[in-house]
Amino acid sequence: MAKVYAFVNQKGGVGKTTSAINVASFLALDGFRVLLVDSDPQANSTSGIGIDPRKLEKGVYDVIIGQQAMADTLFQSPVERLHIVPATIALAGASVELVNVERREYRLQQAIQTVLPYYDYIIIDCPPSLELLTVNALVATHEVIIPVQCEYYALEGLTQLLNTIKLIQENLHPKLTVKGVVLTMFDKRNKLSQEIVNEIKKNLPHKIFNTIIPRNVKLAEAPSYGKPIVFYDSWSKGSRAYRQLTDEIKQ
Repeated sequence: MAKVYAFVNQKGGVGKTTSAINVASFLALDGFRVLLVDSDPQANSTSGIGIDPRKLEKGVYDVIIGQQAMADTLFQSPVERLHIVPATIALAGASVELVNVERREYRLQQAIQTVLPYYDYIIIDCPPSLELLTVNALVATHEVIIPVQCEYYALEGLTQLLNTIKLIQENLHPKLTVKGVVLTMFDKRNKLSQEIVNEIKKNLPHKIFNTIIPRNVKLAEAPSYGKPIVFYDSWSKGSRAYRQLTDEIKQ
């Protein structure tokens, strides 16, 4: 049965999608069967892995509203052994359509249950919000990985996210746990970055991954070419960092 991890942070621009794509890719390159689920209406994981969401006729939206089985929405990514359930433009309306649906928080979990036996890892990329799509992802996952940017406002909103996770644990998914926090966009030339790292480590009660993802031009460029960093520049600092992070996640 697959281990399911959701990359979650309601704050945008923290490296959430970059982390989901690259961890999923490295896991697949390690020989594991991996499924990447793009539950963000912006479809950045879909385009970032090399698939044009504008040309798709089915995806996560169809799964959540019950029009398609998840097994029928799988696409092969450019990475061997890595499948993706993509996001399409239609996903933006899913939250509104599900408002009056019974057990709407469990839609993604029910779909993922049907494909669990066929994968070793399932990675969910969540939207930068705490609305229904994110709640669906939290209910569907086993553990949460929280990317946090090394910037002044890094802790802003994090308390709200942790409170949301606690509410999910209490009301919908008692076994949900936080796998860890990954620090992203670290600039070693900036003294403030190190101060922020120290502050985050002091204030967060959850595990902090040892690997810190650097601010790296190659990481920023790779999505525009539709490639994970290991295919775009395998020797870059960003690629080496995500290699190390993946090894930590597997432990």
